[in-house]
Amino acid sequence: MSNQRAGILGTGHSYPEGILTNDDLAKLVETSDEWITTRTGIKQRRKAAPGEYTSMFAVRAGRQAIERARLDPSDIDLLICATVTPDQILPSTGCIIQAELACNNAAAMDVVAACSGFLYALTTGAQMVASGAHQRVVVVGADLMSSIIDPLDRTTAVLFGDGAGAVLLERAEPNFGILDFYHRVDGSGRNDLLMPAGGSLNPPSLETVTTRQHFLKQNGKVVFKFAVSQMVESVQVVLQRNGLTPADVALLVPHQANQRILDAVGERLGLSSERVASVLACYGNTTGATLPLALDAAVRKGKLKRGDLMVFAAVGAGFTAGATLVRWA
Repeated sequence: MSNQRAGILGTGHSYPEGILTNDDLAKLVETSDEWITTRTGIKQRRKAAPGEYTSMFAVRAGRQAIERARLDPSDIDLLICATVTPDQILPSTGCIIQAELACNNAAAMDVVAACSGFLYALTTGAQMVASGAHQRVVVVGADLMSSIIDPLDRTTAVLFGDGAGAVLLERAEPNFGILDFYHRVDGSGRNDLLMPAGGSLNPPSLETVTTRQHFLKQNGKVVFKFAVSQMVESVQVVLQRNGLTPADVALLVPHQANQRILDAVGERLGLSSERVASVLACYGNTTGATLPLALDAAVRKGKLKRGDLMVFAAVGAGFTAGATLVRWA
């Protein structure tokens, strides 16, 4: 990596006011609060109201990150949005966010890597800063999963929620900021977590709508196994490459998919629960938003101090996976 590095100057969060509890879900599908809590650790999730859309929350999170960094929208020269629930197929949601934030000097684009999306977007933004191509970058992870979740499918309806999180990147002091990253893909898992219709393979039609092919589908057992093994492996890769061990990590910020996954990852890495960030109980799995939401909550609670080492880890549809090592400033 370049000797120049990007650091995280500000964080932000946003989510709908609507709350969907486990008891609410029990009225729609065969489940219960006990069943969901025991198997996922989720107690509730935020749910967008009719007329609300992804960019609304992305804009709020991005604005908060800019303000916390004590900057103006005109200071931003690149905006990257990680999402699988764009406002529309085109233009990119990044373009819409750029306009609404009045980041008039910024280029903008979307990154699609599902639950790993924010991690991939973060690397992209950080490398832009490290190369000198851009000075200040806003990276947003935002998804309204309620727009693509089948409310009658218990296997997915209990897991996902809506929300957005953001960070602002700028060149870091020496030895601080984003130190290393690792990404990998196993495309053989592409059919284990997917939305079957809506693209060029299966364009929208009366048949795809009536057969509910525009909702997320997943093979839960396969996804669980991949998530645990690949988050652990990804963290180990970035630590070993930098002569570190899990004992050096102050905080792991993993993708918020399932509390059992987080517990298994923490156990295999030898990290106590206090060192593994979790906001699952309140938000559920918000896909591209889980990492920045969990980071923002940790920052607001004072869980990171200057010089602390933290690691992001994620897995997502594709299958995608990766980890990012950060020294907090």
